[in-house]
Amino acid sequence: MAASQDIVRPPLPSYSEMIYAAIDALGSETGSNKTSISKYIEIQYPHLPAGHATLLRHHLTKMKDTGDLIFFKNNYMRPNPNFIRRGRGRPPKPKGPNVPTSPYTHKPKPSEGGLGAGGSGRPRGRPRKTPRPGNADGPSVGGSGRPRGRPRKNQMDPLPVFVTED
Repeated sequence: MAASQDIVRPPLPSYSEMIYAAIDALGSETGSNKTSISKYIEIQYPHLPAGHATLLRHHLTKMKDTGDLIFFKNNYMRPNPNFIRRGRGRPPKPKGPNVPTSPYTHKPKPSEGGLGAGGSGRPRGRPRKTPRPGNADGPSVGGSGRPRGRPRKNQMDPLPVFVTED
């Protein structure tokens, strides 16, 4: 008896195929949102599993993460085959014919290009201070003839402590 009561249902295609079919059938230029995709799938395939909403959300997220779908302004759309996906960050500079491919392949020699990295002939960084003649032995004195910093306090003798006997 159980075999005669079993209803034979046609097998469902995979969720990715159903999602692609829904997006293509809805045919919007800006893509289709999750609600419209779900309604289309429910109409086309009436015998869906009980967790259809969860399965649809999972497959949409998975397809978005792998790049099978593009998610833009709350709409899902198929990627354009001519679309080139760029990586994050600033694009690299174009390489000329005489530029080495790796920064470690060529090390400039000291005679080549001057002292600096840019070849300007000047060393990198802040220039060194040149000591003034005549001030090598005393405290550093500014232009006014006074030493630098706050003057020291005059040391006074400590006050005597009187002890009274009771």
